[in-house]
Amino acid sequence: MKKFKFQLEALLKVTRRKKDDAERQFAEVSRRLEQHRARLQDLLRELQEGQAEYSERTSAGKTINVDVIVTYNNFFNWKREQIEQQQQLILRTMQERQQKLKILTDLMTYLKSIEQLKEKRLREYNEAALAEEQKFLDELGLQLSMRK
Repeated sequence: MKKFKFQLEALLKVTRRKKDDAERQFAEVSRRLEQHRARLQDLLRELQEGQAEYSERTSAGKTINVDVIVTYNNFFNWKREQIEQQQQLILRTMQERQQKLKILTDLMTYLKSIEQLKEKRLREYNEAALAEEQKFLDELGLQLSMRK
C-alpha cells in the first residue's frame, strides 16, 4: 500500500505560517499596548507631582507671582493634553489588538479543522491498510491450509 499523503498538506503549511504571523502580530500589538499604558501612568504621575509641587508652593504661605501661576497652568494644560492623546492612542491600540485577536482565533479555528481532517484521513488510511493487511494474511492462511 502507498504511503499516506494528505492532499491538503500545502494548505495546512500555509495556514500554520499565517497563524504564526498572526500570533507574532498579536504579540507585537499587545507589547505596544503595554508600552502605551506605561507611558500613560508616567504622564499621570508627572501631572500628580506637578500638582503636589504647585500645592506645596501655594500652601506654604509664600507669595506667588503671575508668571509662576501661568507657567503651572500651561504645564497642567500640556500634561492633560498629553494624557488625553495617550488615552486615545491606547483606545486605538486596543481596537487594533481586538482585530488581531479575531484574525488569530479565526485562523486557529480554521487550522484546527484542517488538522482534524488530516487526522480523520490518517485514521481512514490506517484502517484501510489494516484491512488490506488482514485480507493478505487471510489469503495467505487460506493458501497454507489448502496446501496441507
